[in-house]
Amino acid sequence: MKVTIIGGSGFVGTRLIENLLLSEDVHIANLDKKQSDTYASLTQIADVTDASSIRAALPGTDVVVLLAAEHRDDVSPTSLYYDVNVQGTQHVLEAMAENNVKHIIFASSVAVYGLDKENPTETLPADPFNHYGKSKWQAEEVLQAWFKNHSDWTISIVRPTVIFGEGNRGNVWNLLNQIASGKFMMIGPGTNRKSMAYVGNVVAFLQFLIQNKNSGYEVYNYVDKPDFTTNDLVYHTGKVLDKKIPTRRIPYWLGMLGGYGFDVLAWVTRKKLPISSVRVQKFCAVTQFDSSKAMGSGFVPPFSMEEGLRRTLKSEFGK
Repeated sequence: MKVTIIGGSGFVGTRLIENLLLSEDVHIANLDKKQSDTYASLTQIADVTDASSIRAALPGTDVVVLLAAEHRDDVSPTSLYYDVNVQGTQHVLEAMAENNVKHIIFASSVAVYGLDKENPTETLPADPFNHYGKSKWQAEEVLQAWFKNHSDWTISIVRPTVIFGEGNRGNVWNLLNQIASGKFMMIGPGTNRKSMAYVGNVVAFLQFLIQNKNSGYEVYNYVDKPDFTTNDLVYHTGKVLDKKIPTRRIPYWLGMLGGYGFDVLAWVTRKKLPISSVRVQKFCAVTQFDSSKAMGSGFVPPFSMEEGLRRTLKSEFGK
């Protein structure tokens, strides 16, 4: 089986390639607009905004895993979200059709639900609040429309929550780094629960979908349970690293006021800053999602949530 990963040079894609290389009967190709630091020999430079570059690289492919996306919350201009996430998905589908490839696994996001939803299942109507979530939802609509005219295809959409793990430098790493360094400031009471996903489990689920092909259209949330509160993360960080974590607290309204101040400063200086009103809002939001469909599919996560967090903390901050 030939698996073509589009956007596989990043954090999740690199771990997926690592897992797939353990299977002798899988041939892997990585298409990305940047070279892979780890798997250069498997990588071909291509960009989803350039349909011809994708089309030329797909002959012989059995399944496409589409990971390529604009996902940061400070992308400029915002049209890039739609050029890459929406139009790029359309380009990939057209390239697949021209190469008779009928199996795609698409990495979407729980951002399609919006903020402060109560443990949503896959059937909850989309209500995205930012350009990333809106563009991911529009990409899913492209896939829905495509399946109506291609009912013999296998289309699997995975909506992971925030992903963490060894080697990642995203939002969870920033939070854990602040906690571990003792520079952490809690905004609000810290009782809001955060659904998270360990990268080792996410790529294992993607591999499960690659290997268990069933024609049809399916959508899966991916979340590792239990959902920790921010207070829980402080506790587990201290326990794993065997250190007392001091915690300063400020009320939510003051945190948001500070976030708006950084928004103005970023606009004036034209610089990307680590603090913004959007990031404060996301930090304090309840982000719980139901993952019973994925866990009822026959997939068994290889790592517990606690083990994933322990591995990450030991790798990134252990002495």
